[in-house]
Amino acid sequence: MRRFGLEGGERETLEKIGESYGVTRERVRQIQEDAISKIKPGLEKHQPVFDYFSSQINSTGNLRREDFLLNYLGGEQFQNQIFFLLNLEEQFSRFSETDEHYSFWATAPKARTLAQRVIDSFQKFLLKKKQPLALENLSFRQIFGRNFEKETINRLSLQAFQSFLEISKQIQRNPEGFFGLADWPEINPRGIKDRAYLVFKKEKNPLHFIRVADLIGEKCNPQSVHNELIRDPRFILVGRGIYALSEWGYKPGVVREIIAEVLKKTRKPLSRRVIVKKVSEQRLVKENTILINLNNKKYFSRTSNGKYTLANKTS
Repeated sequence: MRRFGLEGGERETLEKIGESYGVTRERVRQIQEDAISKIKPGLEKHQPVFDYFSSQINSTGNLRREDFLLNYLGGEQFQNQIFFLLNLEEQFSRFSETDEHYSFWATAPKARTLAQRVIDSFQKFLLKKKQPLALENLSFRQIFGRNFEKETINRLSLQAFQSFLEISKQIQRNPEGFFGLADWPEINPRGIKDRAYLVFKKEKNPLHFIRVADLIGEKCNPQSVHNELIRDPRFILVGRGIYALSEWGYKPGVVREIIAEVLKKTRKPLSRRVIVKKVSEQRLVKENTILINLNNKKYFSRTSNGKYTLANKTS
């Protein structure tokens, strides 16, 4: 009863039970095995119960993550009892938690191998795409290419595919239902800066840090947001308190440095109109601010035909 928590408590380890009785963990294991051997002969009349368990696991690729399975079969109240019953039948194999995957149950010997192949292939696919993905928008041929036999792909259902991914600790699903790598901020945001990153990804536009705080919600402090954004290279200050994502093509630096970068890139003198246009693509500032910086003779020179280039000392 204590080993499987059948009276409503937590399942206890062999060591803990052994300590309370003054015996070794091995002796507790022996007593447990002896008790189960006495129960098993009477299980035949309950076979429909085990058949039902089996059908549920088989419907998800002959494999199911343990906490999901116990919750589905036992609800809030009877998860320990379901765990106990699964341990009574040899057709159910339990795989303990590791650094790579959560605990899960399987009904077919090859299910674990297939699941690992699926996980490895999808992980490579995510690294290639570099963004979270919804399974409904993908085909197995896209994901697996020629790495899987055609027959295997044809037999694999979306439900089984999702069940395989759910046992992985490297691949997880966010609240919106998208799958991605566990260390991606879109999947597991950590702190204000990751939540801010998600806000920018959703809005797809430069935003003032106060607006970012509003969109994060949870009474987020605007100054805390500003402090995080200004220190993180993912965010670029493009105007007064306005930030954008560096992955959108924005470069760090003050207006003068952006002008210099534009001139270096073109390698030829540019008109004031062209410079203003190109700098405005990088910074949300008034035209006059750009012109004031452009007229700084320490950094920029005006040619005889009215165009601008880098001053000799900065070229």
